[in-house]
Amino acid sequence: MFLKNLNQTNSSYTRRALFALAAWSALTAQVHAQTQMPAPLKIGVLYNTPISDLGWNFQHHSGIQAMEKAFGNKVKVEYIENVPEGPDAERVIRQLAQNGNQLIFTPSFGYMEPTLRVAKEFPKVIFANGTGYKQADNVASYSARFYEARYLLGVTAGYMSKSGVAGYVAAFPIPEVLQGINAFTVGMRSVNPKAEVKVVWVNSWFDPGKETQATTSLINLGADVLTNHTNSTAVVVEAEAKGKYSFGYQSNMAKLAPKGQLSAVVHNWGPYYTKTVGDVLAGKWKSSDTWGSYNDGFIQIAPLNAAVPKDVKDKVAKLEADLKAGKAMPFNGPIKDNENKDRVAAGGTMSVADMQKMDYYVMGVTGKVPK
Repeated sequence: MFLKNLNQTNSSYTRRALFALAAWSALTAQVHAQTQMPAPLKIGVLYNTPISDLGWNFQHHSGIQAMEKAFGNKVKVEYIENVPEGPDAERVIRQLAQNGNQLIFTPSFGYMEPTLRVAKEFPKVIFANGTGYKQADNVASYSARFYEARYLLGVTAGYMSKSGVAGYVAAFPIPEVLQGINAFTVGMRSVNPKAEVKVVWVNSWFDPGKETQATTSLINLGADVLTNHTNSTAVVVEAEAKGKYSFGYQSNMAKLAPKGQLSAVVHNWGPYYTKTVGDVLAGKWKSSDTWGSYNDGFIQIAPLNAAVPKDVKDKVAKLEADLKAGKAMPFNGPIKDNENKDRVAAGGTMSVADMQKMDYYVMGVTGKVPK
């Protein structure tokens, strides 16, 4: 009888122990499931030149880093730099998609068509192309109104240039670049109606050698103020070496040209990247065309150099405030092209559609736009 009771007691204890173990296992699994972090959003980024420490891709990468800081371990970024805008770009974009990236940024105009082609193959992947103008169900486009800041720098150039000639080193004759050239010229001629802007095209986003040669050529043509729409620091550096004024582009390049850089167009992509990733994480992303303005914080100008007189600084600051408030616009009429054709009538304002297909020089730019 004693042995029977002992067996029953052991059996009861075993059942209770097993039940407790099962309960503990279930509780542990539940807690683990509740505390386990979801997989991070995988994000791919493609750059057309080295990231460097200043310039176009540096500013974009800084924006990506700001986004990473905002979301922490909710995102995981893979980036590839120095991929030219040719056939290889499509291959690399496709590789980013095959690597499992759910959101891919391609911040360059020349990546637009490759992005669209790859997006058709990966309809569940979201793409965003920088400075392009085409969209699809899973492809957004984004850019900024760089021309607004260019206008302010053109006004500054009008006051500071002694020769009345500015030099402009440009990459490719696409609307984005022509908007900048024309806005700079309109600003400069608002101060000096006889001012001229001379342009040298280098047919590359990043070629410091060609950009340096172009700067020297423009100085030899009488330019005493230089600027550029390319991705390196070569123009600012060469202008400094030759004792000429300059305006940086994309980044504040004052550390490279402390005497000569009068100001710079500075890009800020952090707000766009942070908002886009936030929308994807929240499941509310939709394809769109973003064209960020000065007032949106996408662009600004660097502090004016001490060489700029106070009265000029005050005038530029007033114009900057008017620009932010929507009271000033570089492409308000009357505007003629450099063949004396009316482009915007007096009292009119150039439409967004017309700006985005700009293919001409305004009055004051010498030469013809290459085809």
